[in-house]
Amino acid sequence: MPPLITYEEALALGEIEDHAEIEALVERAFAVRKERFGDSTDLCSLVNAKSGGCAEDCGFCAQSRFAEADTPMHAMMTPEQILEHAKAAEAAGAHRFCMVTQGQGLSKRDFQNILEGARLVAEHTNLKRCASIGHLSVERAKALKEAGIQRVHHNVETAESYYPEVSTTVRYEGRLRTIEAVKAAGLETCVGGILNLGESREQRVEMAFQLAKINPTSVPINLLNPRPGTKFGDRELMDPWEAVKWIAIFRLILPDALFRLCGGRIENLGELQPLAVKAGLNGVMMGNFLTTLGSEPEDDRRMFEELGLNTARQPDNGSNPRPDNRSGWLEGDTPARREEGLVNRKDEANFWDPATQLRHRKKRAVPPRPDGAPNAYPKIVELPAA
Repeated sequence: MPPLITYEEALALGEIEDHAEIEALVERAFAVRKERFGDSTDLCSLVNAKSGGCAEDCGFCAQSRFAEADTPMHAMMTPEQILEHAKAAEAAGAHRFCMVTQGQGLSKRDFQNILEGARLVAEHTNLKRCASIGHLSVERAKALKEAGIQRVHHNVETAESYYPEVSTTVRYEGRLRTIEAVKAAGLETCVGGILNLGESREQRVEMAFQLAKINPTSVPINLLNPRPGTKFGDRELMDPWEAVKWIAIFRLILPDALFRLCGGRIENLGELQPLAVKAGLNGVMMGNFLTTLGSEPEDDRRMFEELGLNTARQPDNGSNPRPDNRSGWLEGDTPARREEGLVNRKDEANFWDPATQLRHRKKRAVPPRPDGAPNAYPKIVELPAA
């Protein structure tokens, strides 16, 4: 479906700052979300299957060899370890599980680990399966599909006009080629980006319309959680009302996409997370993120249920990628909203836990960034003398 607002209307909405006007925009976006998806939800969880030592220069990432931040390291997981974390995601009520690795490509051995992990998750859980493993050829994308992967995540990160500020070693065109390879293999696409990297409001609109042209199945929205020692390490957190506004605008530009809020949502939104859900989200990333901690599963489920949205799982969850085509979902055969036996806290299951499973290694030498930009650290605010 084409955007419900024009480029010019989106620019005008981007200038709104009055909270009452933003709330009215949220109501409009929520109506669109309900019209397209009813009360269905699409809750996701991930595992950082391999972390650290990335050769690219993405300005937001501590894994980059160009960042002065300590490198968050984790060796490639075994397929059995991937399965254990998938079982934890399912126990928490997630519908979907994503296997994520660092960098722009995997060795043959690591790629085989992902394939076998996907097979185990498909065999032993009722979860939908996703992968985020960098650049892909059509051949590798087809191999993922044969192993049981249904959707591949590969962000564009930001607007094309701002992209050179974000990365110079990973070309924007290369990202588009991977997305096309995923489509050619018959897989669904998950394509989004990060807000608050220094882009203008106009560039946020540009990015949303570029995503509309790509037409991904799923759009993950991340809010920058600045990492000290990265290029964007000194940026302030995004104003929560501003973040809510842009989620609603993106929903109006991409009415048929599945929206989920991922990294940085806790730090940037705080108490406004439920309002962000109402702004058009289908789901959030449950559990923990790649290198930072997330919310408790019980709290995430409650955000959706308090809006009358259904977090229960259908029996055919694992076989159908989209939440709006699960048998009986939109025809009135809605399952019970509450499910027995779900874990409420992350310490009740074997979730991916960056606090204990990552080790942080200091870099002996950090090469200058290819664009010449310095790494940054949070600004020190001096308190007035007593």
